[in-house]
Amino acid sequence: MAEQLKTIPPQPGSGPPKRSFRNYLLDPAFQLKYTGMVLGVTFVVATVLGYLAYDQSRQQTEMMQLDSGADSGADSGATDAFIQESANEYDRNLLLSIFGGIVLLLVSLGVTGILVTHRVVGPAYKLKRLFQDVSTGHLRVYGKLRQGDELWDVFVEFEKMINKLRRNQRDEITQLQSIIDQANEA
Repeated sequence: MAEQLKTIPPQPGSGPPKRSFRNYLLDPAFQLKYTGMVLGVTFVVATVLGYLAYDQSRQQTEMMQLDSGADSGADSGATDAFIQESANEYDRNLLLSIFGGIVLLLVSLGVTGILVTHRVVGPAYKLKRLFQDVSTGHLRVYGKLRQGDELWDVFVEFEKMINKLRRNQRDEITQLQSIIDQANEA
């Protein structure tokens, strides 16, 4: 029967941590590197696709202007100017929409990237601290991982390892106590 490891509750007065953007950057080098790579790829792909869409719109505007120039009659000067101005306005709006969409996409993916990497870095940070405790002989686990954190399977295996180490330690103490008792009786 596997012994369940009791977790030690957080220290009194610590309460839930206050959240700020800085709290989400537990390992800035790792988190910003991978978020930056995602943003870089997104920027290049979105810019290329945006350029292609804008270029297509400009080509259609030019074709429309050439077509309206070929059909020019006595009354068509005002109509041609209106068509040309409308087409140019549409192209400007398309360019602004593409730019705005790219900015919105980059901001949303940047925030998402930090949040997702936080769900990996947080447990890794906690495990690192627990490894340091074990290396100094403290066989206990403080708290659990947060809901939604990654690396649950690693944390569970760590808890199993701590349980086995505690059992081994308890068995060794029992054996040593038995040997000491026998030595005292002799």
